[in-house]
Amino acid sequence: MIEVQNLTKRYGAACAVRDISFRVEEGEILGFLGPNGAGKSTTMNILTGYLSATDGVVRVNGHDVLEEPNEAKANIGYLPEQPPLYLDMTVREYLGFMYDLKKCRLDRRQHIAEICRLVKIENVYGRLIKNLSKGYRQRVGLAQALIGNPPVLVLDEPTVGLDPNQIIEIRSLIKKLGKHHTIILSSHILQEIEAVCDRIVIISQGALVADDTAANLSLRYSDDRRLLASIQGPEADVLALLSHLPGVERAVSLGEKEPGVVEYALDPQAGSDVRRDLFTRLAARGWPLMGLKSMEMTLEDIFILLTRERLTRTAAAKKGGNH
Repeated sequence: MIEVQNLTKRYGAACAVRDISFRVEEGEILGFLGPNGAGKSTTMNILTGYLSATDGVVRVNGHDVLEEPNEAKANIGYLPEQPPLYLDMTVREYLGFMYDLKKCRLDRRQHIAEICRLVKIENVYGRLIKNLSKGYRQRVGLAQALIGNPPVLVLDEPTVGLDPNQIIEIRSLIKKLGKHHTIILSSHILQEIEAVCDRIVIISQGALVADDTAANLSLRYSDDRRLLASIQGPEADVLALLSHLPGVERAVSLGEKEPGVVEYALDPQAGSDVRRDLFTRLAARGWPLMGLKSMEMTLEDIFILLTRERLTRTAAAKKGGNH
């Protein structure tokens, strides 16, 4: 349904997206994740035809976004993070305007009424959009994305700014829409991605670093050997010690979990028990070991691990290039 091949976007010397490739199958809900500045919004704007790519190809339902923009866009309903609403229009006027703008050929009255029932905005149909709550505005934005019944929905932060009850309702609606639409969902709320999505793509610094189900990612990056250590001490020095600890293949900082205490992921070599050596070396330096456990990594842990690894490799490459 959606095919992205070797997608690259440059702004002068800066590269916002670098050689990304992935597919989204029909009826799939894909979670699209990345830290701020990772190239997530750039990628979504290229997918929806709002930006052109420097290199690579994007096809939506077989239509090349660059070569056949009208046909590709006709297959997409897009809800950006800031819904494109005209606040001085009523909901009725706005949806009618979007119906005409999209050149929809479905029965106007029946189609708009069906969408309003689906997103539950019938009770505000005659009200000015500027007088609606954030939750209702988000629903109106989702309603405009559904006009024309496009097979693909691209939703950028659809629950941002909503209260917990509204978030639950929108999540439920997205799951329902996934039965009839292919969906790309971008969100900073990782629990939301885990609860709603069939598959997850993670990008960092413009590059793809993961493409799999949440369950498979957890299996891949979690095993009986992985240790999570909470240590109080200077982060850079602690990480250097852990990285050079005998029997440790890899050590990555997962960030500060409480004031002055940083959590680290350690991958010991097969057959190695690094716990005594770890305790001894930390004690010799006066760095308290606040906690040590082996556990399956959450999506949040995996996200931090992969994006921090990418940042570390990039920094190391730049440092090496300066010598």
